Amino acid sequence: MKKILVSLLLAAVLISTVAWFNRIDILLGLIKYRSATAHEVAETIPVPWSPAPAMNADSATERPPNIILIVADDLGFNDISTFGGGVADGRVQTPSIDRLAADGAVFSQSYSGASTCAPSRAMMMSGRYPTRTGFEFTPTPAGMGNTISKLAASMDNGLPPVFYDEALEAAQPPYELKGLPTSEVTIAEVLKEQGYYTAHIGKWHLGRENGMLPNQQGFDDSLLMASGLYLEEDDADVVNAKLDFDPIDKFLWASLTYAASFNSGDQKRFKPRGYLTDYWTDESIKVIEANKNRPFFLYLAHWGVHTPLQATQRRLRSRR
Repeated sequence: MKKILVSLLLAAVLISTVAWFNRIDILLGLIKYRSATAHEVAETIPVPWSPAPAMNADSATERPPNIILIVADDLGFNDISTFGGGVADGRVQTPSIDRLAADGAVFSQSYSGASTCAPSRAMMMSGRYPTRTGFEFTPTPAGMGNTISKLAASMDNGLPPVFYDEALEAAQPPYELKGLPTSEVTIAEVLKEQGYYTAHIGKWHLGRENGMLPNQQGFDDSLLMASGLYLEEDDADVVNAKLDFDPIDKFLWASLTYAASFNSGDQKRFKPRGYLTDYWTDESIKVIEANKNRPFFLYLAHWGVHTPLQATQRRLRSRR
């Protein structure tokens, strides 16, 4: 009996030791499992954009201009070749953006309303400073701060420690309830009142409940980035670039999936059709072509070049 107890004790010590040394991998594995099982994701579906009305005799006269707002997440001023830069020391050029700049107007003295993601998006939508709307900080999912602080503490990457306050996070409302207040008037609501068809494609990050979804903030249709992978991690055509030195990158790889939704928020998720950036661009073209007979406002909020970094084999081969 004593031998059995000793064996069990040694086994428990061994398991505890192994678990301790692998605690970060176990934590990330649990996050990945929870993310993968939190929502059912169906196969890709055709997006049923609202049909445009037939052209009438007056449609071409006194018609207001169409408006397309394209936002590229994490794309810096120096990443655009028209300003003398380019990603990877200029090896990745931006000819399409360069052409838009050459044929249009460049505002070189304009500034974001906030230095972080969601509040600056809220300012673009509302025209109001974050301090006036009360939406001043970028919402993060539950557990992100705690996980990143643990990851950072376990990594010898020369970066400063990540500050995490458990009591402060506990006092926060859920991630889905953090967003642009519904009392704010968005550009989509204003344009819709003027007869515009309004469409949103891509990232939102301005709330998902309590009336804060795009469809509830002035958009007729919304093809939403329901998670954040550009392709499934094991897709035959994908190239994954994981940044082992970055705790945020590690969290994103564990927590994000490959999913979209249409006019349903977090509900009725489905797989996008191919690489996310290409998919959103293709759907944007469909919106433009379908609404040529009426004024429209398209808000195309691209996720690229935000991490997690993924590319396609075909695109990388074309760069070589």
